Amino acid sequence: MRRILIATSNAGKLRDFAGAALAHGIEIAGIPNFSSLPTVVEDGNTFEENARKKAEQYSRHVPGDMVVADDSGLEIDALNGEPGVHSARYAAPDLHGKQPHEADANTDDEANNARVLRELRNVPPEKRTARFVCVLAVAQDGKTLATFRGGAEGIILDAPRGSDGFGYDPLFYFPQIRKTFAELSAEEKARYSHRGAAFRKFLEWCDRSGKAGSSPSSE
Repeated sequence: MRRILIATSNAGKLRDFAGAALAHGIEIAGIPNFSSLPTVVEDGNTFEENARKKAEQYSRHVPGDMVVADDSGLEIDALNGEPGVHSARYAAPDLHGKQPHEADANTDDEANNARVLRELRNVPPEKRTARFVCVLAVAQDGKTLATFRGGAEGIILDAPRGSDGFGYDPLFYFPQIRKTFAELSAEEKARYSHRGAAFRKFLEWCDRSGKAGSSPSSE
């Protein structure tokens, strides 16, 4: 069993990645003592810029290991692509009186969802189209090796549904299977989500290239 380290403390992301990786003989783990590492400032203008920056900086703390970092978010057509790269801090104006790019920390899911619903209050259902976007970057010793992009097209509901997701999952309705992302099982999430799509591309790259991280037993 080979190992890939994921640069996140988000248990939902680790869960999303772990199931898909097992079939490829890859173990998913968090970076040791991740919470004690200096926080990477996500000030890029694109998901890829932020993902690369995080993967490169965090990989320097675990020499020799391959580190995967992602940046992902929600793009709503009626809001000109917002919240986009600011998805995790979209409620900053409500909670901190700052614009999302000025916020010092992420804002909680409930507040972010509340702002989305407020911004879309007068938007009819047929114009509430949106997509989740995820870009994964894999780095080793401070150098990006590759990036992978995934997406999922859906519709923003006028009230949350489901309790198994995180972020904007309860508002994001996926017409293909008539569920929100918060109503998906772990298997369905891996199959249909933007993060699952990007991660499958990463796993295919691992299989083709023979790159699959380090062995835990070698440490």
